[in-house]
Amino acid sequence: MLNQTQAAASRLRAELDVALSDEAVSTDVRQTRVGERLRRAITAGRERLLSQQKEDGHWCAELEGDSILESEYLMMLLFFGMRDERFEQACAHLRRQQQAHGGWSIYPGGPPEVSPSVKAYFMLKLAGDDPEAAHMRRAREVILRLGGLEACNSFTKLYLSIFGQWSWRDSPAVPPELILLPRWFYLNIYEMSSWSRAIVVPLSILWASKPHRPVEVTLDELRTGVPFVKRGENLRERFWFAFFRLINELIHVAERLGLFRPVRGRALRLCESWVLERLERSDGLAAIFPAIANAAMALSCRGYATDHPAVAGQLAELRRFEILEGGALRLQPCFSPVWDSALSMHALLVAGVDPSAPPLQRAASWLLDHEVRTAGDWAINCPGVEPGGWSFEYANEFYPDCDDTAKILAVFGKIRMVDPAEEARRQRAVIRALAWIRSMQNRDGGWGAFDRDCDREVFTYVPFADHNAMIDPSTADVTARCIEALVAHGAPPEDLAVRRALEYLRAQQESEGCWYGRWGSNYLYGTWLALCALRAAGAVESEPARRGARWLLERQNDDGGWGESLESYSSAEWRGRGASTASQTAWAMMGLLAVTPPEELRSGGPSASALERGVRYLLHAQRVAGDWEDGAWTGTGFPQVFYLRYHDYDLYFPLQALASYSRMLGRLEG
Repeated sequence: MLNQTQAAASRLRAELDVALSDEAVSTDVRQTRVGERLRRAITAGRERLLSQQKEDGHWCAELEGDSILESEYLMMLLFFGMRDERFEQACAHLRRQQQAHGGWSIYPGGPPEVSPSVKAYFMLKLAGDDPEAAHMRRAREVILRLGGLEACNSFTKLYLSIFGQWSWRDSPAVPPELILLPRWFYLNIYEMSSWSRAIVVPLSILWASKPHRPVEVTLDELRTGVPFVKRGENLRERFWFAFFRLINELIHVAERLGLFRPVRGRALRLCESWVLERLERSDGLAAIFPAIANAAMALSCRGYATDHPAVAGQLAELRRFEILEGGALRLQPCFSPVWDSALSMHALLVAGVDPSAPPLQRAASWLLDHEVRTAGDWAINCPGVEPGGWSFEYANEFYPDCDDTAKILAVFGKIRMVDPAEEARRQRAVIRALAWIRSMQNRDGGWGAFDRDCDREVFTYVPFADHNAMIDPSTADVTARCIEALVAHGAPPEDLAVRRALEYLRAQQESEGCWYGRWGSNYLYGTWLALCALRAAGAVESEPARRGARWLLERQNDDGGWGESLESYSSAEWRGRGASTASQTAWAMMGLLAVTPPEELRSGGPSASALERGVRYLLHAQRVAGDWEDGAWTGTGFPQVFYLRYHDYDLYFPLQALASYSRMLGRLEG
């Protein structure tokens, strides 16, 4: 069967080579051949995507993260005394994830990272792996070279403290009294990013409770004896790091002297109530792995039994993230049904599926069913605004986000419901979401993901903030989506919100012409979305659009595709550089298509040539089943800290790119 599949793929590629390289035929004939092959590829991709739709109308592919998910899950199970078959199954996965360099990385092929490596080593040692076994020796050597236990990040040290592997005294202070700070105080919890808030509030209960779960092993061999101190790269950073280190020490002193005792009980009760309130109408706290795990352990520290509905509910939500395959257990960080559904719908619409077709009607109804109608944390900075919009997950009522909401608005601008009652529901949801998106625009004209004006950079210097995501400022990619959403529903370029957003985008363009991508890797992602926003706002002929297109042309690989390593978040030399992937090739193509006039495609200019080569790359890479398979991860959680592989990015994005190209050539029927 495998040989037959490989043979079929080879025939398709050979056929494509003939279509594109036969110089004896005219350009028109070659374009006709390519058009035929293109139509077949689009049909195959469309059918593949439709086949993955769930019965109730939505899509949800696997969302993959790195080994910290398995390691921290095992730590949580140990916390609750649940060392069952899952322990060995997850350790089997950890062994498979060890990289050739001996450590564990935050994405395949990445450099070794000390915190994931320490946690994986700890779990494998607990599982009974001999510390002198080759794989453990290699891991230990890497960890020590990277600075040992002392170099681990804050969250790792706090988790290790639970098991006696690190001193609570030396862990960063996360006092629950943070929740008592009033709104007018510069560093109150509602000026943290939503995901940090959901992680930190239950974590502060753990820090104050200082639980101890003894284990039979130690990690003394991973200590270097050399303190690790983050000092900053310039005078300003050095000042703030030093300032907050002093504050951290003062908090520890106050803790030892009992100075928090008069308010500690009230602070813990408020943290507990805060967590419990946000469990309602949500699939776990914030519907993301670290917040859910912290919530379960925090509630246990507050005296809740393991079988109490609040704790048992969090543990059940975590079990839903489990994927057991080939005897190895891995965890998803969360589910992505709303995101996958909106992007799948958009790709299918571009690929010629009739908006009135049952699959798209079912999907639209499913999205309407999942509209957020609760005033969540975002309302703290947007009082008086009617709830509207969508979250990323199945149920996460307190945390809708601008990215998902804008994408769904763009899709709902292309679809009408056949049923009059459903159409009325769609229109009401659109009105609410548009008003909500407008209310979330930041002072600088851009949009962040979950909160308005969440940009107090000083938060990034606090000792427990080394996950590189303490704030949620405006980003080019989310702003671009919001521009497209507003324009899709009638906002003209002179609309104040659109005009301010365009000014923000222009200011964010890098000197070489690209835009940073916060939620996808990286400059290819940001540049694609920025160019689409410029097109939507009628700025195709603008200098920023020309510079962005020129940058994309300069970054095309010799094989016709585009790729960008996640290393670009750490090193400027990797901007737009990396092995070609189907999803990133699609982004670059759609960026070029956004600002390339149709007549230029026919005239054979630089963009036309680059796009034809991109098409050739995607047609070559398409599998017989109609999908593609990226070897590299292209999703971003926290830059330089946590990355993602969306398992359908290499399906709906290439499909949309090919269909967009075909439409521009006038070759797609319907």
